[in-house]
Amino acid sequence: MPLQNRVTPWGQLEAATARGAWMGNRGILHDDQKRIVAPWRTKAWITCRLDYKGVHRVVFSPHTWTELFFLDEATAFAAGHRPCSFCRHTRFDEFKTAWGAANHPEVAARALRVAQIDAQLHAERALRGGGKVTWTESYGKLPPGTFIALDGAPCLIWNGALWPWTHTGYHPARNTPGAAAMVTVLTPRSIVAAFRCGLTPQVHASATNVS
Repeated sequence: MPLQNRVTPWGQLEAATARGAWMGNRGILHDDQKRIVAPWRTKAWITCRLDYKGVHRVVFSPHTWTELFFLDEATAFAAGHRPCSFCRHTRFDEFKTAWGAANHPEVAARALRVAQIDAQLHAERALRGGGKVTWTESYGKLPPGTFIALDGAPCLIWNGALWPWTHTGYHPARNTPGAAAMVTVLTPRSIVAAFRCGLTPQVHASATNVS
């Protein structure tokens, strides 16, 4: 039976067999019976490489951080995770530069503290008790890589189309709302701003062909 460690664009943890492209960390979320008992334990929600220098981890081992998995980087960003500054140092620097330019242009990227980024992201993504912070914007103002909720389902804006999300990939593209339509946005506001400043997320290959 799969463990409850696959992350949705809502930031929720579900049981699914799909492994995904990235691993994530929010602290120790499971108990000794491998049950999820908390939605997070730290404000540092990170996205890590699946493989790093041959390190092997036994998933949901006692008293160590809980391994989470994402379909792609766009999903991780929507949930509110940022690149790990250790195993994804280059990508973290790209993220920090774009995020800082978009949200704190008065501060040099090198002067931005990781704790400051994590605190702002946490305020933009998580409600007490495990809920998701959302916000509204007109569809035409949202950049590629952003997730919105349409009829209650998470959908990715990508390649000029709107792609319904699943743990294993994206369903065929559906019609987009008009540019002026107000939509519910899942991706945190500051990350969407970073997309506008040139940060482009990795997206699962199922969203590469517009139908």
